[in-house]
Amino acid sequence: MAFPEPRPQVPQLPNHLLRTIDCQQGAIRAVRFNVDGNYLLSCGSDKSLKLWSVKQGTVLKTYTGHGYEVLDADSSYDSSQVCSCSSDKTVILWDVGSGNVTRKFRGHAGALCFTFPTGFICLILLPQKVNCVQFNEEASVILSGSIDGTVRCWDTRSRRNDPIQVLDEARDSISSLKVVQHELLTGSVDGRVRRYDLRMGQLHVDFVSSPITCVCFSRDGQCTLSSSLDSTVRLLDKSTGEMLGEYTGHKMNGYKLDCCLSSKDTHVLSCSEDGHVYCWDLVEGSLSLKVPVGKAVVQSLSFHPTETILLTAMERHVQVWGTEPDETEEAMGK
Repeated sequence: MAFPEPRPQVPQLPNHLLRTIDCQQGAIRAVRFNVDGNYLLSCGSDKSLKLWSVKQGTVLKTYTGHGYEVLDADSSYDSSQVCSCSSDKTVILWDVGSGNVTRKFRGHAGALCFTFPTGFICLILLPQKVNCVQFNEEASVILSGSIDGTVRCWDTRSRRNDPIQVLDEARDSISSLKVVQHELLTGSVDGRVRRYDLRMGQLHVDFVSSPITCVCFSRDGQCTLSSSLDSTVRLLDKSTGEMLGEYTGHKMNGYKLDCCLSSKDTHVLSCSEDGHVYCWDLVEGSLSLKVPVGKAVVQSLSFHPTETILLTAMERHVQVWGTEPDETEEAMGK
């Protein structure tokens, strides 16, 4: 007797709204999971950074110390520290438990040049907005990317105020960066995705003909994903730069919006200016799901490190999305 072949299991997508959190931080500029996915960080236009329980939707700590809106944040490997960056041109290292500022780093700057009628030239260094920030794997270094076109590396364990390294290859603002082990990936408004092998001292550059808004590595470390202002998300082979996939249909023309991969690298996700999150099948490139977040721009998103749980940010709210309530709540309670 012949038995039918088993149907391949279709990966589930986060299409069910579990809860909406009113963060009361003005507009949410970025939302991020911590390393194990039990907590989330929300970056507000009201100058505050907040730590939340994902399962309960309750605020655990509020961090205040920035002088202007907070644009990005990251949690250390043991969740004992948080780093954040802001339009106030600073990077702050926080102690999670106490909520105190451990270190404040200043150094991103741009040059303003004046030439007087006498021929005298005056060069003034102006602090510049910091767009993105992340710890390295051991949380011994914070990497920050700025509108000044540089990535600066800050030693969290010493008392030195200057960066230990400055990467200044970009010709325009650094919009996004990701660090995995010894590799650093950056996206710039100059339309280039740069991958630094920090161990070997090598730089690899892939040119995209539109300003980059977000970059990330695939979970298996073999590919890079980038979104750009031509409303396209691109999947590239990390080693060769070969185009493996293009994902379109969403709207991204004037905002710095996030993209990411699902926890098992099966789907590509992107924010959109039309109020949805778009989810494409990574291999086929077809649209699998449009998550209807609301009527405004979806500013930011973050996918759970291991589970099918998605965070989105729109205006003053963060939304938590999952599969069916019973399955997702069980996963979140692990």
